[in-house]
Amino acid sequence: IYIGLLRDRGWYDRVWQAYAALIPTKTVGVKGDERCYEYALSLRAVTSEDAMTAEWVHLPYELLAEVSNRILNEVKGVNRVLYDISTKPPASIEWE
Repeated sequence: IYIGLLRDRGWYDRVWQAYAALIPTKTVGVKGDERCYEYALSLRAVTSEDAMTAEWVHLPYELLAEVSNRILNEVKGVNRVLYDISTKPPASIEWE
């Protein structure tokens, strides 16, 4: 969903690396009228010249909202979508 929308909206070739990472911690949410405990998903998009440093990509809010809505409606077990705006350093590009 995420990479597909980056391609469709013309952002795919502007980023150096992009991915979605499932965070292995459940979070409380509401689906319908019921409380639910499901996973969070972190989206990441960065630019870099050499992988020693990286800056997060300032994706348009409309694109992030569309990605979030599609993930929340289409991916079972996910009730929260986050966008990682950490730079490298101090963070790394990938989650480990």
